[in-house]
Amino acid sequence: MKKIIITAALAFFLSVTMQAQQGNFTIVKNNKGADLGYSPESGIKILTINGKKFKDLNKNGKLDKYEDWRLSADERAKDLASKMSVEQIAGLMLYSRHQALPAGVSGYNAGTYNGKIFPESNAKASDLTDQQKAFLKEDNLRHVLITSVRTPETAALWNNNMQAFVEGIGLGIPSNTSTDPRHTANVTSEFNAGAGGTISMWPDGLGMASTFDPKIVEQFGQIAAKEYRALGIATALSPQIDLGSEPRWYRISMTFGESPALTRDMGRAYIDGFQTSYGKDEIKDGWGYKSVNAMVKHWPSGGAEEGGRDGHWAYGKFAVYPGNNLQQHIDPFINGAFKLKGKTSKASAVMPYYTITFDQDKKYNENVANGYSKYIITDLLRDKYGYDGVVCTDWLVTGDEGKTPNLFAGKPWGVENLSINDRHYKAIIAGVDQFGGNNDKMPVLVAYEMGVKEFGESFMRARFERSAVRLLKNIFRVGLFENPYLNVEETKAVVGNPEFMKAGYEAQLKSVVLLKNKAAVLPVKEKKTVFIPKIYTASTKDWWGVASQPKLEYPVNLELVKKYYNVTEDPSKADFAIVFVTSPQSLEGGYDLKDRQNGSNGYVPISLQYGTYTATEARAKSIAAGDQVIDPTIKDRTYKNKTVTAANTMDLRTILDTKDMMNGKPVIVSVTASKPMIFNEFEKQVDGIVLNFGVSSQAVLDIISGKTEPSGLLPVQMPANMETVEKQFEDVPYDMIPHKDSEGNVYDFAYGLNWKGVIKDARTETYKKQ
Repeated sequence: MKKIIITAALAFFLSVTMQAQQGNFTIVKNNKGADLGYSPESGIKILTINGKKFKDLNKNGKLDKYEDWRLSADERAKDLASKMSVEQIAGLMLYSRHQALPAGVSGYNAGTYNGKIFPESNAKASDLTDQQKAFLKEDNLRHVLITSVRTPETAALWNNNMQAFVEGIGLGIPSNTSTDPRHTANVTSEFNAGAGGTISMWPDGLGMASTFDPKIVEQFGQIAAKEYRALGIATALSPQIDLGSEPRWYRISMTFGESPALTRDMGRAYIDGFQTSYGKDEIKDGWGYKSVNAMVKHWPSGGAEEGGRDGHWAYGKFAVYPGNNLQQHIDPFINGAFKLKGKTSKASAVMPYYTITFDQDKKYNENVANGYSKYIITDLLRDKYGYDGVVCTDWLVTGDEGKTPNLFAGKPWGVENLSINDRHYKAIIAGVDQFGGNNDKMPVLVAYEMGVKEFGESFMRARFERSAVRLLKNIFRVGLFENPYLNVEETKAVVGNPEFMKAGYEAQLKSVVLLKNKAAVLPVKEKKTVFIPKIYTASTKDWWGVASQPKLEYPVNLELVKKYYNVTEDPSKADFAIVFVTSPQSLEGGYDLKDRQNGSNGYVPISLQYGTYTATEARAKSIAAGDQVIDPTIKDRTYKNKTVTAANTMDLRTILDTKDMMNGKPVIVSVTASKPMIFNEFEKQVDGIVLNFGVSSQAVLDIISGKTEPSGLLPVQMPANMETVEKQFEDVPYDMIPHKDSEGNVYDFAYGLNWKGVIKDARTETYKKQ
């Protein structure tokens, strides 16, 4: 074979001038410099300065500082912010509503293609919708939240189409796409319609916490970041490090539990994993082409919701602090998210929660939602703790609330009587940089004019530029200005590849907690015969109020079970039974409109038990109350002596009926939990209890069958009864009496069994209660 000799000069020439056409974009390579991706259709040109290539994003024929990839992100961001019009900055301060790829035909993620819904449009799933084109061009929006995607290839192609579209507009600012957590093993996770599927699947929240291993969380962050960037996602709306001190809270399942120390370490590891690039992928200070901005949430914690109600609705607008314990909730932020071990130093963005941090503002004495609180954002976050990253509101905080407290709508808690324009202005003056779920620049522009009238033009211009610099730095640091485009084949190779899937599954196994193992009934290694009862699921409502159909069906794929055991429908022929249930589900979420219509205040208990519960030990008077617009007559939110029944109360009946049918043969209960629960209703009746926080059935069966030894630990206490739940303080961890089972084991924080007995290891020592 003839040798081809390339001189150093020729190599330099080839590396600098080589262009590769990929789909609708071109890659230009620099020798010892950034690779540039651009769309020839966008109209921008490539500048050559001293042998280096640069993108002329604003098409002025010269190299501006913000176009110079040799400069720091801070210097580039300040230069670009100074060039932006107020209208352009206003668009940068928007964060889109949820976008599905393709758009839905109705509901919150609906959209059209040339005026037609997707099935009637002949459009591709990767095409931009009419609405997306409008908010990208007319409103100058550059931060897009995506949910479900048809395939990874769809996401990559849509990303390329979107980036090509915005590249030719104005100053050529690329889009920063984001997502809520989408790696959860439970594909029905309602806070993210895109969960599971073709991406690697991991435990989330309490599931990850139950591993008690920050190294697993950091590994997840590193893998998830690679998959995110392959999908065009450069910002993660996570992690959720609210302290899970209130066991009834709807979103406790997404937290790392009630330990400040464990939450701090897990949050830090998560952010380090997501934000840090290594080697050739690093641009500077750990940031680079594989980095994903972490928007840590929710400042200063939403985990102390009164009565366990949630701030997505008016009935849950208050977080309360009867234990005067706000500081412990802040700790995972200031000593974890803002003190990383990695080079990126701190989380690049923060999201305040919807809630009113009740009676904690002693400076201005305001009880307004965190996104409107100058005390919470400026005095605490900015001034006291020195955080200068992006502050983005949670979604829809500036919108108008529903006509009744149970409706999912806007969440302007504490400022319900202000106009939408006034809400934007108040949030900006409080220190907010960005508005989640707002596609419209007009209220931001009106807020700017309000500020000009009150403080003058120079003040408001400087205020807007400060937000612009923060927002732009997060786009510069991850390399989007140089190349926001994706190679579709690389996307397909990266997302959900076997190595990543295997790592996620191993984490699932490590998250499963063995709670009870009477007479060492587990593991059941031989291929014995198992009876699995069907489960009745009553009609429930999702968080938009849409009711599901009741159903009676097997709670697990029997074909999967048959890989482990013989399956029978006759309990008399079975060697043992497995009952698959979910933790008790509160249908009302703490508020029942019928109760209000019948003359009471509408507030009802949130129960953690299956059986009917009457709140005899509840507070006689609530700590916080008030709906100044929609229900101003209600001054007290107590639910004392009111009665509720869990929506899935039949799960308990199924467990007890199965016990009777098995006539003394072993009964194993597999619980998929979304929060702490009461075990005293059935624990003594069964032989084994295996707990998971939302992992695959296969992982549970690998534990039951002994293929894997259990190692998970409880990240939260399991209360003895509802009396101890009512008497605990919403803001204080570890303050319940835990359940004690028939074997003498106490279901306390950090408890779990392996085949030898109660686990005592370095993890339980490191994270013991303090």
